[in-house]
Amino acid sequence: MKTIGNIIWFLFGGIFLAILWFVAGIICCITIVGIPFGIQCFKLAGLSLWPFGKEISYHKAGVGSLLGNILWIIFFGWELALTNLIIGCIYCITIIGIPFGLQCFKLAQVSLFPFGVTFE
Repeated sequence: MKTIGNIIWFLFGGIFLAILWFVAGIICCITIVGIPFGIQCFKLAGLSLWPFGKEISYHKAGVGSLLGNILWIIFFGWELALTNLIIGCIYCITIIGIPFGLQCFKLAQVSLFPFGVTFE
């Protein structure tokens, strides 16, 4: 089921989201200070390309991850999380769209706090 879900997700918007995250990662990596943010964008590009079957786990993060998450929320995170939440609610209107809405909610969680997260 996860393979079919990933293929449908890929065809109907996943590739577009992954390209946007990849471009955002390249833009963030232009400066040395932005490289950690660019790496997180690349991680989110991979997750947004194939989200079905991946679980999110947060491990104990240090002060750097905390500061990174705070800066991320101020500059990027709340807009991205809000966008994913709205898209997820729109997907959940229909029964067929509920699995895709749940994946949007997963992306919203990660786009709010990307530092200190791993995908399994």
